Amino acid sequence: MSCDYVALANPGVQTLQPYLAGKPVSELERELGISQIVKLASNENPLGLSQQVKLAIDKEISQGSRYPDSNGHYLKSVLSERHNVAAGQITLGNGSNDVLEIIARTFLLPDHEVIFSQYAFCVYPLVSQAIGARLIEVPAKNWGNDLNAIFQAITDKTKMIFIANPNNPTGTWLTDKELKSFLVKVPSHIIVVVDEAYSEYVIDGSIPNSVEWLSDFENLIVTRTFSKAYGLASLRIGYSISSEIICGLLNRVRQPFNVNSFALAAAIAVLDDEQYLQQSISVNQQGMQQLIESCKQLDLSFIASVGNFLSIDMGVNAQPIYQKLLHKGVIVRPLANYKMPNHLRVSIGLSLENKKYISAITEILN
Repeated sequence: MSCDYVALANPGVQTLQPYLAGKPVSELERELGISQIVKLASNENPLGLSQQVKLAIDKEISQGSRYPDSNGHYLKSVLSERHNVAAGQITLGNGSNDVLEIIARTFLLPDHEVIFSQYAFCVYPLVSQAIGARLIEVPAKNWGNDLNAIFQAITDKTKMIFIANPNNPTGTWLTDKELKSFLVKVPSHIIVVVDEAYSEYVIDGSIPNSVEWLSDFENLIVTRTFSKAYGLASLRIGYSISSEIICGLLNRVRQPFNVNSFALAAAIAVLDDEQYLQQSISVNQQGMQQLIESCKQLDLSFIASVGNFLSIDMGVNAQPIYQKLLHKGVIVRPLANYKMPNHLRVSIGLSLENKKYISAITEILN
């Protein structure tokens, strides 16, 4: 007689839905037997690895049989200087997703409540529900975080609040005044996680650098990633910055060697490659204008974004349109799992990649 292993699982895991990643190019090739595929689904940097990163990885290969530096000393030193914080405030992770899970595992219990916005990054409820914490989803305002409503949702059981700035998948953002005014009101025993995965793309001062507020708010944790503007998505490396006390707690939970040697070397190299970062920002700005102009020409509404993606309202259920795009060799991201069934999220690619998407969507809609 077989055992009911589902019943044995953590109650939060029993009803948990796994994270749905963007369809890989290789998978579409296998399914449809087509080539020359453009992937604009996962908010990846279309430039590929920087040359400095490639050199750093090549140099590190000779030590490939050795464990990495579990403490990430040299990367922390660079990040410490860049952000003007102590190395003891930095927690490294296998992507910022890993850091988000470490934060949840460190502070949450099943009787705690976790608050996040409607249309927030799906990893926030995922890591919280896996522990059994109660999820409180607050209705969005103009597709973004409604900080007044989030504050009103706080109860004596609230333990953590997740806020992405800019937000994924909508691209919306909070200003300096909005976010700081909110943090001032939140009780200090509630952990506030500000996810700044896309902050490097925002160059006009539209959003704050929350790291600068850490001395004012001991309950604040800021997460960053190298997967987006720095182009290291496949290497999986991110980090958080917090008070030294919180950082010490996170590092008790963090798995040893959770960041590999190649990722550590690549992150140090890309932080030194300012030209690559500026090129990434420039390509993103130009590509965003391409997508916006195509939306205007096709009479499609979209959510204003400061990230490296645009969420576009197709006016009807977007799933059939998504499928038709696949057959034309274009992978984007349907947002039905975010309860946005009419929207497709399109990542910014190189100019020719954007043009392929625009040509394909124009043919489909006309």
